[in-house]
Amino acid sequence: MREKLTSLPDNELQNLLKKEDEGAFSVIFDRYWKKLYNYAHKIYRDEEICQDIVQEIFISLWNNASSSNILNLEAYLMRSVKYRIANHIRGLKFSQEHIDVLQDIPTPSKTTVDIEYQEFEKGILTEIEKLSPKCREVFLLSRFENYTNSEIAKKLNLSVHTVEKHISNAIKHLRNNLDNYQLAIVVISLFL
Repeated sequence: MREKLTSLPDNELQNLLKKEDEGAFSVIFDRYWKKLYNYAHKIYRDEEICQDIVQEIFISLWNNASSSNILNLEAYLMRSVKYRIANHIRGLKFSQEHIDVLQDIPTPSKTTVDIEYQEFEKGILTEIEKLSPKCREVFLLSRFENYTNSEIAKKLNLSVHTVEKHISNAIKHLRNNLDNYQLAIVVISLFL
């Protein structure tokens, strides 16, 4: 039975995975663990962190298998590595040099912009558009144009406290309207 599963393409394994087939999950794990770990280790050279990140990705894949609709499994897994490492690094104190390295991380060559990502991005922008005009303006200046809170306050003639409140409200809105994985991706991509 294992040999039969090993010969199946990713999309068929994913269909079995949606039915909680542990054998299909095991084949996917064996097929991609080393590749994901090597990619993670090229980006962030901490063996334990890289192992934890890859493990978290597989746990998430298993937990969300029944509800996810992944068009390209390999591309999805590789992007997940990149985003989780960026999330880990985001929590650390780092210099502009580290930020530059993160921005220069290449996307694996097999990855293409697919419908799944476009729909995801559209959903995020839709949620940002639901913010009040002033809150949206502050959030976009902060996260898309990299203004500091004091620069935003000066530009919009607001107090720094008001700017912080708008950013907090925007993040709270996104947190309440996106699942945790989507929110992590948004925060990371907006931060970088």
